[in-house]
Amino acid sequence: MRILWTGIAALALTMPAAAQEIGGEVQKQMPSLMNIYKDLHANPELSFMEVRSAGILAAEARKLGFEVTEKVGGTGVVAVLKNGPGPVVLVRADMDGLPVVEQTGLPGASKVRVTTKEGVETGVMHACGHDTHMTAWVGVARLMAANKDKWSGTLVMIGQPAEERGAGARMMLADGLYTRFPRPEYAIAFHDAAGFPAGMIGYTPGYALANVDSVDILVKGLGGHGAYPQATKDPIVLASRIVTSLQTLVSREISPLDSAVVTVGSFHAGAKHNIIPDEARLQLTVRSYTDEVRAKLLDGIARIAKGEAIAAGIPEDRMPVVTVEKDEFTPAMFNTVDFTNEMAGFLKTRFGEKRVMQLPPVMGGEDFSRFSREENKDIKSLIIWVGGVPQAEFDAAKKEGRTLPSLHSPFWAPDAPVVISTATEALTAMAMKLMPKG
Repeated sequence: MRILWTGIAALALTMPAAAQEIGGEVQKQMPSLMNIYKDLHANPELSFMEVRSAGILAAEARKLGFEVTEKVGGTGVVAVLKNGPGPVVLVRADMDGLPVVEQTGLPGASKVRVTTKEGVETGVMHACGHDTHMTAWVGVARLMAANKDKWSGTLVMIGQPAEERGAGARMMLADGLYTRFPRPEYAIAFHDAAGFPAGMIGYTPGYALANVDSVDILVKGLGGHGAYPQATKDPIVLASRIVTSLQTLVSREISPLDSAVVTVGSFHAGAKHNIIPDEARLQLTVRSYTDEVRAKLLDGIARIAKGEAIAAGIPEDRMPVVTVEKDEFTPAMFNTVDFTNEMAGFLKTRFGEKRVMQLPPVMGGEDFSRFSREENKDIKSLIIWVGGVPQAEFDAAKKEGRTLPSLHSPFWAPDAPVVISTATEALTAMAMKLMPKG
C-alpha cells in the first residue's frame, strides 16, 4: 500500500497549479474512500443482486443531501442534487461483479460464493473493476456536494445494475429514468483499464466500444448409431461446417475498413462415443460498430446456417434455428465527437498532456451507450478510460515481454487508490465545467 500511495504523490507533483484545489480535496477523501473500496471489493454481488452495493451508494448520497430513489430498474440507484439553474449532467457507475473466483492473493480478496439463478455455484469477484467505479462515484458525490458554490445546475448520479449482462441501463430507462428524473444534456462515466499504467486517462472520439450480440444456433439432425452414419444426418458435422463458414463473414463479406467479430464461444453436442446425436448447439458473440455492419453479420449468420443445412440434405422442417438474444444486446458506445475532444482538451490542461491520450476503439461492450443512443441521441456522452496497472508491474511486464492480466481475469488487481483518485477528480472537474457558476 505504501508504494501505491507514493504513486499518487508522484502524479500530484505533475499536476498543473489550477488543478491543485480539487486534487487536494480528493486526497483528503482517499482514506475514507479506500475503506469503502475495500468493503465493496470484499463483498461483490452479481447482476441484479447488487442490493448491498446499492445500499452503500444510496446511504452516502442521502448523507450529502441528494434526493435518492432506490430500486430503479431492479437494484438501480438514482441520486439527484439540484443546485440552481443550469444544465443537467448525469454521472454513472456500474455496480455488478462477475462469477469469477478471485486469485489475486491480495489481502481483502473476495471469498464470496453464491449459487446463480441457473443453479451453478461460483465465486464472485469485481474482476472488471466496478468497485473502483462505485467508490469514485461516492468521491464525486462528496466533492460536488461540498463545492456547490462552484457550479450551478442539476447533478443526476446513477448506480447502475447488471452492466455485465447488458441489461441494467435498458431496465433503468424502461423504469422511467428520463421521465421520473431530470433528463440529462450530458452523460459521463469512466471505466478502469488493464492495458496501460495507473493514473493515465484515455479517450476515444466517436465509436469507442462495440455493438454486442449474443446468438444461439440450434442445429438439428437425425441421430443414430455411430457405426451406421449413412442412416443419420450428423448435426456435429453440419455444425462444424457452419462454424467454418461463419469465418468468411468477416473475411469476405465485410469491408476490411470496417470492424467486425464473429466468435463461436460454445459448441455442445452428443453424450457418448458411439451415438450420433439429434442436435448440436452453438453460442456466438457478434461484435460490430455500425448498424449496417451489424445487420450484415446477423443476416449472414442466418443465411449460412440454413445454406449449410440445405447442402447437408436436412429437410425443410429440420432447418437450424437461429436466435438473437435481444435482451442481451448492447448497442455500440459512441462518444459524441466534438464533446469528447472538448473534454479531452480540458483534461489535458488539468492533468498534463502526457497523462491524457487518445486511444483506438475496442470490441468490448458497455451498456452506458444506451443513455445516449436510440431515442436519446441528443444527449452528449463520453466514457473515458482510467489506467489501472501499477506502474512497476507495467514496466516489468514490458521489459520481460509478458502479458498482463486483462479485465475479467481472476488475477486483475488494479492500483485502486490511483484509479479512484484520478477518476474522482476527472469526473468532478468535467461535471463542474459543464455546470459553470453564472
